Amino acid sequence: MSDIIEVRVWQATVSTKTQDDQRYWRLLDKLERAQALRIKQPLLQYRYVDIHGRLRVILGQWLNESPEQLKISRAEQGKPYLEHYPELCFNLSHTGDHILFALTNKAQLGIDIEVCKRRVNLAGLVDKCFAEQERAYWTQLPEIEQVQAFYDFWTRKEAFVKATGQGIALGLNTCVVNPQKLSAFLSVPETFGRASDWHSQSLACGAGLSATIVADRPFTLVKATGF
Repeated sequence: MSDIIEVRVWQATVSTKTQDDQRYWRLLDKLERAQALRIKQPLLQYRYVDIHGRLRVILGQWLNESPEQLKISRAEQGKPYLEHYPELCFNLSHTGDHILFALTNKAQLGIDIEVCKRRVNLAGLVDKCFAEQERAYWTQLPEIEQVQAFYDFWTRKEAFVKATGQGIALGLNTCVVNPQKLSAFLSVPETFGRASDWHSQSLACGAGLSATIVADRPFTLVKATGF
């Protein structure tokens, strides 16, 4: 399929308003509430309620449905989907208080956002999660450029495995980003078609953040507001 699709993206930060927490809690289903209650750290529980409540608001507005009535299920590896709207693909990612939501029709879609911070084990993660071509490119970069480059690769890999529905279990080194053209992949597992079928695009989310959307069709991004 070569038609260009439209992907809508919402960016938000976790709300600090008590009334929002109460509102979003009311929108969650029994399974989501149970999951929230299993989170013992108050801040993480608050984030969970905020993020999943907001997702329901977005989906409800898109479908003109009541957010609390939507039947959100999860595939075997945990990817969420709507039982009554299987053609609708959506994904979310968060890091700290930063949240991204993405939505489109009739495509496999993944999104990832990360804080670009130095890690003592950065080289170890590259050895473990990058393919040979990616490692060769990354190791020859000046040290000052390595942190940003790491997250340019990492967010694409995360978004890809989320789009496939397999998640981290697929292995981040099984998809190979083209170092010379980050929007393209050099290879992906055969199960998911040709590398040329997959496309990625960076999102400008603010200083110190790296974010990418990946889909199995060419796409354009539309930044959305109002939820």
